Amino acid sequence: MKIPTTAPYGSWTSPLSAQRIAAGSRPLAAPQIDGGSVCWLEGLAAQGGRVAIVRGRVDRDERADGEGAIVTPPPFNVRSRVHEYGGGEMLADAGTLYFSNFADNLVHVQPPQGAPRALTADSSQRHADFALDRPRRRLIAVREDHAQPGREPRNSIVALPLAGGAGVELAAGADFYAAPRLSPAADQLAWLCWNHPRMPWEGSELWLADVGRDGLLARARRIAGGPGEALVQPLWSPRGELFVVSDRSGWWNLYRVQGDALEPVLPMAAEFGQPLWVFGQSMYGFTGDDEIVATFIEQGTSRLVRIDLARGSAQPLATPFTDIDELAAGPGYVVALVASPTQAQQLVRIAAATGAHEVLARSVDELPDASVVSVAEPISYPSADGRTAHAFFYAPRNDAFEAPAGERPPLVVMSHGGPTDMSTSALRLAIQYWTSRGIAVLDVNYGGSSGYGSAYRDLLRGQWGVVDVEDCVAGARHLAAQSRVDGARMAIRGGSAGGYTTLSALAFHDVFKAGASRFGVSDLAALDADTHKFESHYTSYLIAPPGPERERLYAQRSPSRHADGIGCPMIFFQGLDDKVVLPAQSEVMVEALAARGVPVAYLTFEGEGHGFRRQETIVRTLEAEASFYAQVFGFTLADAVEPVAFVGGRAPRAAGG
Repeated sequence: MKIPTTAPYGSWTSPLSAQRIAAGSRPLAAPQIDGGSVCWLEGLAAQGGRVAIVRGRVDRDERADGEGAIVTPPPFNVRSRVHEYGGGEMLADAGTLYFSNFADNLVHVQPPQGAPRALTADSSQRHADFALDRPRRRLIAVREDHAQPGREPRNSIVALPLAGGAGVELAAGADFYAAPRLSPAADQLAWLCWNHPRMPWEGSELWLADVGRDGLLARARRIAGGPGEALVQPLWSPRGELFVVSDRSGWWNLYRVQGDALEPVLPMAAEFGQPLWVFGQSMYGFTGDDEIVATFIEQGTSRLVRIDLARGSAQPLATPFTDIDELAAGPGYVVALVASPTQAQQLVRIAAATGAHEVLARSVDELPDASVVSVAEPISYPSADGRTAHAFFYAPRNDAFEAPAGERPPLVVMSHGGPTDMSTSALRLAIQYWTSRGIAVLDVNYGGSSGYGSAYRDLLRGQWGVVDVEDCVAGARHLAAQSRVDGARMAIRGGSAGGYTTLSALAFHDVFKAGASRFGVSDLAALDADTHKFESHYTSYLIAPPGPERERLYAQRSPSRHADGIGCPMIFFQGLDDKVVLPAQSEVMVEALAARGVPVAYLTFEGEGHGFRRQETIVRTLEAEASFYAQVFGFTLADAVEPVAFVGGRAPRAAGG
């Protein structure tokens, strides 16, 4: 057995280079079964970050071949900008693909043997969440119309003729629409809708209408929902029964629509749904006429269950996965995106009868050796006001190294975005990048996160910038008190809403000695002024409704108003094409810190929006952040990286030990 080399935390040599992480990782999304094949989306960082449709085999009685072929040629980029966050970008049917192209917002159709052609012509109209109406040879979709600059875009459900043309509006009048789902007989259409100021997880409605011979809707009626009830994932069974997921019990559970009522299918203190940030979410499907396979989240961990509707029984399906999402069902099997603490995201086929699985695609070409993999440790700890917060802790791990006696590792606390998002225990190389170098990571599911029921998610109501920050601070203090990390060398990082949590933690608390913000929100009033329609009233939930109290809270909680409270070094990363959090949000903080002589670094990226997709950007941001922590926390990186430059002053070194 090789004796480990003694070296300070942070200075360990890691096989996980930034180049390996950027080049070897292909985000997977949106699997769909199409006959004997399965289609999915892959992010191609090496091709400028474009997203392509990939097709592979998944025949029922044959082993999947484990290989997929890219079928959408460059420069097509399969992404939608409806609600800015997109989702529901493509539909596969009988070998034909329908998809939204990011560059021009046009819907394209690609036959089995042929090139894509535009189905729509107006680039001011964005489309997503497609359903095929075969008898009428049309595509049903959610439309977001930006034809009138300066005014709020108009959302509706439309039918697009496959022969081309402007399309016909089927449903309108609500502020937002999602999930148009056509019945198997094509005689009924179900959909979701909601209105300002609510976000869809605050309250939405399930509607149902008959489809007439002329293709228009008749007898449209609300089936369920309203303020205080959030519905997701309407889906028709093969027999023509409508199902939906509702949080009316305090948990997102599965229901069958019976007339104008909802009948619970499998009541559980678990989540069969997630906040509707993107279109096309799917956590259950029909593997037979009366059989559902579903994934649910229990205390932050995903599991599978097989539901026999005829017998009214349910059977758990054992798998090695702790993160199961985006499930699509075929006869006797499902395909889903899965991961575990030792396996990065994969697309797998799972047998409904046994839970046995086969891998169809991997997001990572080569997994790191187990000797450098830090396995997520779920922890719960006390936070403010008697709350219990949840997180995943990753201790430093690299069997080739050990730290000097008595040294404790630096800590990076991660605050996820959303802020109703959820961190999981899935193996992510971007976390292992830090732990394999000797840096501990705490990935926090602060109050407001999904996966723990409605009551936990609602902890952030009116408390954004308070509860999330307190839970991140409490987690860092908890680990320092246990001597698992160095309390003098703790940093916090986050993107978007997580960037706001990061900036607030630094402005209003003195626990962290460094911070990294990726397109983080710094000015709440500016966020309202600059943001898009989908989130334009979100702060009514997160902070307060419009009025004097909200103005007071904006001033109280905006980090840009309290930049003088930040005295530690910071690094900011910003995409210059970001339409969700504009570059000005980062720039105001950089200027304020630099003016006071606080060490600050600012890296911007042309062509990047809300989230970084290009290989060169991923490499540069990882290496720059590593250089930043090395300079602040006083260790020497084993990697030869370009040092990050500070504009406000030299980075002081925190006392370690």
